[in-house]
Amino acid sequence: MFSIESCPLPDHALLASYRAAGAYTDCYCTVLSGAVTQAQYVQAFYTTWVFKLERWILSWAVSKPSTDVQAQQVAAGVIDSFAAWRVEGRSDNQLLMCDFQSRTRSWFMVERVESPDGVRTLLYFGSAVVPVQNARTGKAGMGWPFSALLGFHKIYSIVLLRTARSRLRAGLR
Repeated sequence: MFSIESCPLPDHALLASYRAAGAYTDCYCTVLSGAVTQAQYVQAFYTTWVFKLERWILSWAVSKPSTDVQAQQVAAGVIDSFAAWRVEGRSDNQLLMCDFQSRTRSWFMVERVESPDGVRTLLYFGSAVVPVQNARTGKAGMGWPFSALLGFHKIYSIVLLRTARSRLRAGLR
């Protein structure tokens, strides 16, 4: 598995409670040769050129600026907010971030795997979108923006994970 693949969300994932509550969840994974910590992965993810573009948009559109230093600090557990997100959950190998509107979650996990070829690290990235209650009908749903942007979201998630993996590969050589 050297490409980015859609995979089942592990039952022990910090994101699993959202799946159980009926939120939209997804999970993508890839494998990287060598040992990578959760902090290294998160820092690499948040400092890719692709994510820096998202950070620029967030700074401009919703006044949520961020820096590479802050990315490193949130990855290391020094601070609990970064750009438009705050830490909702953290463990040695996982990080769950919640957006400032409490509508979406971003989840990161690393899993070390020993093999005859050496150590490998599984990198996971997932998202959750929490349904909102429709004021008119009283029913919970995702809304039309979710449906309109779901295809883009899936492609973007793959691109984000691919660029993070590339950044980590470059650092491991």
